[in-house]
Amino acid sequence: MSRPDSPTKPAPVAASGTPLPPRLTVRDGIALIVGIVVGVGIFETPVLVAMNLQTVPQVVLAWLLGGLLSLVGGLCFAELGAAYPHAGGVYHYLDRTFGSRLAFLFGWARMTIIQSGSIVLLAFVFGDYCTQLLPLGEFSPSWYAAAAVLLLTGCNILGLTPSTWVQAGLSSAKVLGLLLVVLAGWRGAGPGGLTVPESTNSINLGLAMVFVLFTYGGWNEAAYISAELRQVQRTLPRTLLWGIGLITGLYLLVNWAYLRGLGLAGVASSKAVAADLLRQTLGDGGAAVTSGIIAISALGAIQGTVITGARSNYALGQDFSFLRGLGGWNQRYGSPVGALVGQGVICFALVGLATLTRKGFATMVDYTAPVFWFFMLLAGVALMVLRWREPERLRPFRVPLYPLTPLVFCATCGYLLYASLAYTGVGALVGVGVLAVGLPLSFLPKSA
Repeated sequence: MSRPDSPTKPAPVAASGTPLPPRLTVRDGIALIVGIVVGVGIFETPVLVAMNLQTVPQVVLAWLLGGLLSLVGGLCFAELGAAYPHAGGVYHYLDRTFGSRLAFLFGWARMTIIQSGSIVLLAFVFGDYCTQLLPLGEFSPSWYAAAAVLLLTGCNILGLTPSTWVQAGLSSAKVLGLLLVVLAGWRGAGPGGLTVPESTNSINLGLAMVFVLFTYGGWNEAAYISAELRQVQRTLPRTLLWGIGLITGLYLLVNWAYLRGLGLAGVASSKAVAADLLRQTLGDGGAAVTSGIIAISALGAIQGTVITGARSNYALGQDFSFLRGLGGWNQRYGSPVGALVGQGVICFALVGLATLTRKGFATMVDYTAPVFWFFMLLAGVALMVLRWREPERLRPFRVPLYPLTPLVFCATCGYLLYASLAYTGVGALVGVGVLAVGLPLSFLPKSA
């Protein structure tokens, strides 16, 4: 992607190239951020966080710290999004700052690691909770995960995407699942509640924060929200503070419910923490209902990720001739068949990797985390480089306490990059290896 000239005043641009006027209010922005960030990870990651900490206060502080660091990252991305509104997001920032080769490497990582890994880890959430309803043997979560990838990839190839009301229903299912969890915690502590002796786990704060900040993932979408907020300098800080504050409060409430009902040791040893909590407080019927709701919600999240992942892969195939198999659009079905098939093949390979390690969801977080935090670190550096290189650029929103805020963000990304390499398993090494494969490919010519 060639670098566009730096206009004096940036404006959000639609796919057609027509500037879009700011139209989102604070309430719209809060709803978007909360809707993007609050996913199905909150039904899985509390187990992994509890496994790496020793006391309830440590767990609470980890989730509070996650909210604070997410706000810092959101502020940095808000400046980038307001100053350089572009559909490419991070791809565009890296291209503008470091050149097309590094931008390609991000596109490669998004195709082979970040987006595909996200699809598979969501598929394992689906598999873990379906297994609570109907076990399929030793590798039950893997069978369900593979079936979800196959079903939704096939549906998208045929152009059979869910309608908006179905998607809204799936989002409602996610909210209902969270409410049931909180209700179960409110009903009272079980035999493993907060008053029992704490876990004897060894402390690994770095790995715990990898899982916490994965659950807060999505704050970087502020880069896109900021471009269409009215009076961005005034409304964006309020949007971020309220949005991330609400998410932090919700995550604390859900973790309180888990800990109150199961205790730290009970959470750490759970295979499906929400189902176990509902089983203890509301019986097998409550666990079954909750498992079904979470499984349906996970399908909705997979569907959305399959759609967006295939579209970005299609764009990459359009830009680079050696990936042209991804860049075709099937007029009959109205879908990027090559991009969907390629994405599906990668996802099936990742299901196999997660099955071999016998860790499913955790392996996929390991696989995506180092690469994700590497590119987030580069985005933080890009913010400071572009401030220095393009001082004349109009910035409707500026990061407060500059340069301290982006330096804190970069330090956080650097630490999480280190933690995700030092404390994770084979998944992280495979992810880094796949990224390395893209390095020589970045020197191949683009399409004419």
